[in-house]
Amino acid sequence: MKKYIITLLISALILPCFAQKDAQAKKILDETSAAFAKAGGIKATFRIKSGGNQINGVLQLKNRKFFLDTNDATTWFDGKTQWSYLKHSDEVNISLPTEDELQSMNPYALLNIYKNGYNYKLNGVVGNNYKITLTPENKKKAFSRIVLLISKSNYQPQHITLEQPNNNSEITITSYKTKQSYSDSLFQFNKKKYPNAEIIDLR
Repeated sequence: MKKYIITLLISALILPCFAQKDAQAKKILDETSAAFAKAGGIKATFRIKSGGNQINGVLQLKNRKFFLDTNDATTWFDGKTQWSYLKHSDEVNISLPTEDELQSMNPYALLNIYKNGYNYKLNGVVGNNYKITLTPENKKKAFSRIVLLISKSNYQPQHITLEQPNNNSEITITSYKTKQSYSDSLFQFNKKKYPNAEIIDLR
């Protein structure tokens, strides 16, 4: 379950495809992607509900690099190499993730997937948020549908629902800070801090 939750994140969903892409939805998604690109260093706290379980965590981002810390795991990605520390077993898995794996682990990577292989539609407004649904053109994608709630005022994502045939996962963004300054060392595993951890190199 822990590995599954990380894959949902640290990473971004059976409905028919829309006949055409929704121009209004595209405009909102473009604005959201642009706001994210201009945000600089980002720190977001979040809550994930999936299969009756809840995971709380924090995600820190700098360009393609990220640091992800949840109840049961900590993940570092420096733009090439990923280290995943599993707290219950005191082990670190080292890997070179694919683009698809990165999208599933980093929720904010979902903000750009609409550009290739997805149909999208604006489903109206919920409170102060736009509601946009994305469906993959390729039905073999990990998620059968993605539902985004995006703030009307600043185009920041507020809630993400990832739908699968047998399970739904909900990501709620509880806080979001931009223009954060981070050292590159934040995104690299420091073995000195985990002297007894078992290192498993999967590269």
